[in-house]
This record gives sequence, structure tokens and C-alpha cells, in this order.
Amino acid sequence: MTFSLEMVIYLLGLAATAGAILARIAALEKKVERHNSVLERTYRLEEWREGVERRLDELRHTPAQDA
Repeated sequence: MTFSLEMVIYLLGLAATAGAILARIAALEKKVERHNSVLERTYRLEEWREGVERRLDELRHTPAQDA
């Protein structure tokens, strides 16, 4: 089977395009990972805040004890 010059150029272009697509996918995966990390930290902060609010409510409703 012989390859014509046009076929070789086409295959090189196809390979370059595939490489560019794979590079873009890798960059998007990194962005998604950073986004997910922010969401996880936000979720933990919200849980912590809820715990602090509960504790503050407990302290507000606890009668003061004389020392």
C-alpha cells in the first residue's frame, strides 16, 4: 500500500489535532479538580460553621453560673 503526499499531510494534521484535543482535555481536568477541591473545602467550612453556631446557641441559652 502506498501513501500519497496528501494522505501523509492529512494524517499529520489529524495527529496534531488529536494532540491539541488531548492537551485541552488535560487542562480542563485540572480545572475541574481545582473546582471540586474548592467545593469540598466550602462544604467542610459550612459544617464547621453550623457546629459553631450550635455551640453559640447553647452558650446563649445556658444560664450564667456564679464563680
